[in-house]
Amino acid sequence: MTNAIYAPNYLENIDSPVIFLAGPIQGVHPWQEEAIKLIQALDPKITIANPRRNIEKKGDFTTDMYNEQVDWETFHLRKAGENGCVLFWLAKESSHDCSRAYAQTSRFEIAEWKMRHEFNKANIVIGIEDGFTGAKYIRRRFMQDCPEVPICNSLEETCEQAVRLAYVRH
Repeated sequence: MTNAIYAPNYLENIDSPVIFLAGPIQGVHPWQEEAIKLIQALDPKITIANPRRNIEKKGDFTTDMYNEQVDWETFHLRKAGENGCVLFWLAKESSHDCSRAYAQTSRFEIAEWKMRHEFNKANIVIGIEDGFTGAKYIRRRFMQDCPEVPICNSLEETCEQAVRLAYVRH
């Protein structure tokens, strides 16, 4: 049995630590399923919040669906920030969409959670796949301001660090 929650479904009463899988969804291979397997193998009690919907999307992403997605992500990111860890996996782009900046939401979220870590000690871990654009800047800024935030080079290491941090309280 898996303790994974997929958007747009909610689990209001979560008794275990939450790991939120933050990172690109569009233009990238579906890395989230691999992360779920890795985390569950390390600790099957942890709840995993996965923003990648596990249903095939048909048609356009409407304004209502967009708002539902953003609200779901905000709710579960905050749950992970309160009791658990926000895991950022910055996978390299595998297919380009000229109408959208790659990982635009993830880049905003990583900056937001950098500040939440600095001010509230929210647990975050960052994994950066070789080839992710902007990695040098992200590494440098975290080294300057948040040197205790783990920055990993593999999804496996990133998941291991997230499970470790999910139980750390500040």
